[in-house]
Amino acid sequence: MRSILGVALCLGACAQTPQKTAEAPSTKPLLYPQEKHLRNVRQLTFGGNNAEGYFDPTGQKVVFQSDWVEINPQGCDQIFMLDLADNPPRYRRISTGKGRTTCSYFLRDGRIIYASTHGVSDSCPKPPAFRGRYAWPLYEYDLYVYDPRTDKLEAFLPAKGYDAEATLSPDGRFLVFTSARAGDLDLWLYDFETQTLRQLTKEIGYDGGAFFGPDSRTIVWRASRPKGPQVESYKALLAQHLVEPTEMQIFLMHIDSLVPHQVTNLPGANWAPFFHPSGKKIIFSSNHHTLDKGGRHFNLFLINTDGTGLEQVTFDPEFDAFPMFSPDGKKLIWASNRAGRKPRETNLFIADWIE
Repeated sequence: MRSILGVALCLGACAQTPQKTAEAPSTKPLLYPQEKHLRNVRQLTFGGNNAEGYFDPTGQKVVFQSDWVEINPQGCDQIFMLDLADNPPRYRRISTGKGRTTCSYFLRDGRIIYASTHGVSDSCPKPPAFRGRYAWPLYEYDLYVYDPRTDKLEAFLPAKGYDAEATLSPDGRFLVFTSARAGDLDLWLYDFETQTLRQLTKEIGYDGGAFFGPDSRTIVWRASRPKGPQVESYKALLAQHLVEPTEMQIFLMHIDSLVPHQVTNLPGANWAPFFHPSGKKIIFSSNHHTLDKGGRHFNLFLINTDGTGLEQVTFDPEFDAFPMFSPDGKKLIWASNRAGRKPRETNLFIADWIE
């Protein structure tokens, strides 16, 4: 599911010739003085909206979604792959170029799983008609697995409704994703070893954006937990294929015990969590500190898994989200409005991580 700021056969159709793009100068900084955990910041994209940049198992490549017109004139988010050794960057589109895509992630063997609406329609889907509060549209996404070596695309666990936000455990055995196949937006777990599918969450509310910890058995995710009258409001929006992401908290759970543990207890939207390499902390995006100014300002924060030790990591005055540590824990990639040439332009950045 894209930024909170309103982010089967494919033989020969999914590959795009890599393109080069010159870095444009910007008066906005790449690094703020308070960002003591970051060094050697490098900008990876240079226009439009780019988000959910995630490393491959080697830490040498990333996949991400983009509507940047210079590499994607189609109009909807498409999935691109980038080799970090290329400087200036070269971008290869690996999605079909049809429909809308989101939430790509590398499998252990180099294939890429992502969500797309192209199985329903080749055109960009229109968001559901809705007036009032800010809401995310729940498009008719299905999961697909793409092999960049053979250019083959296959549907994965197809089901009617929303299936997206898939990520893999570090050992490659488990896949977690968000699905509406049981009527609510819940987390589901696929075991590649046993080829079984299991529902992980059942409490009313949106559960999504899950990632595994270093142990490949603990997950962290964002969730809304409506109470009282909020439940009916949540269900009414869900019936319109919408979800309101204004109040979310970060949760942890072991996939064997299935006992959720709430990590954050902060106002506003706390989301986009990812485990620190130690497995003892979580980095996430939040607007809890800017609610008195409208809550449109998001930054990255670190917190211990027991909910203590909250620390602000990034300080861009607009937007920082979608953090991911490299497999060796030495780098951080994230999406930010920093250094943008236009207002609300969201690009990908990578930096050395300093403890």
